[in-house]
Parts: sequence; C-alpha cells; structure tokens
Amino acid sequence: MRIIGGVWRGRKLRFSAHAGLRPTPDRIRETLFNWLQPVIMGARCLDLFAGSGALGLEASSRGAARVVMVEKNLQACREIRSHVEVFAAKQVEVEVVTADSLAYLQSCSSQRFDIVFLDPPFESNLLGLSCASLERNDCLAIGSYIYLESRGCSGLPALPCTWNLLHSKQAGEVGYYLARKEFSLLEAKSTVN
Repeated sequence: MRIIGGVWRGRKLRFSAHAGLRPTPDRIRETLFNWLQPVIMGARCLDLFAGSGALGLEASSRGAARVVMVEKNLQACREIRSHVEVFAAKQVEVEVVTADSLAYLQSCSSQRFDIVFLDPPFESNLLGLSCASLERNDCLAIGSYIYLESRGCSGLPALPCTWNLLHSKQAGEVGYYLARKEFSLLEAKSTVN
C-alpha cells in the first residue's frame, strides 16, 4: 500500500498481516479523499479502527491539523507509530492510541472531530455501535464528515437522525459511504417538541 496524495505521496506503507486487518484499497481511498478534499486542510480527524493506519496517515499527508488513530492491536499500533516517525510527521499532530474503540469514544467528549473514519471489522456489529456512541458522547462538531465502510451486501446500520448521507458507493465486496452531521441532537429534540 502507498500514500496516494499530499506531502507523503508515493510513500509505501508496510505492515504485517493481523487477523481481521483489511486496509482500505487505494481506489476507495482516492475516491474518499476526493470527496473530503475541500474540508481536509486543517481538520481534526479520528481514525477509530486504524488497522494499518492508511486512512489516518493519508489524512495527515493531505493537510489535516490533528489525527488521532485508535487501534486495539498492540502490534498494529507499533507499526503505525513507526510510519509516523519515518514520515517525520512534525507539521501534523498525530496521536496513536492503543485502546478499544468504543471505550475510547466514552472519553472523547472533551474534543470534537471534523472528520471520522469508521472501518471496523466486517463481521462485527461495531459500525452501528460506533455511530450511536459518536453521537451520544458528543464527539462530532456540527458539519463533521463521517466515512463508513462495510461489507457491500450488509449496507449501513441506522444512522443517527442528525446525520445526512451524502455519498454511497460499492467496489467489489466493499460498501463505502460519506455522511455529514447537520445539526446537534439537542436541536433535533427541540424541533420534535
């Protein structure tokens, strides 16, 4: 795998095979970052199921101001940290957190993200749980973009009522989507009452 665009364009990402590791293919990453191109510069990003780190590192390369990559596999975290050091990511604040993703979301309300990448293992129910937890724990700024990836035949879980689905595509067995948080849950409740 390689970084597709930005200051680290063409740099190769090397990582060992871990059970369940399924890096987002170059073609999908290119489409995703074309969608995000107008908003990536200076963004605060969260790569919640970092795996190989490809999405978070791509965001860093393309001008994100801050990137937090959360991964529970210790070996994968070591490899991501190694890439960050090799790429000399000094112009971007990059944090690699070894933690369970849902546990991390319980503590993230002190910071809000502009872009969140959700690419959990396909065989889990973590996509729906992560969407609900992001909303419940107030981890998203109004206008935030949320990238979601799932097995194509599975589709998406129910998204929070504050989110609007902007893009929906499929490549092989992978379904990938981009949503946007349009308003707060508090605003949604006040319009219902």
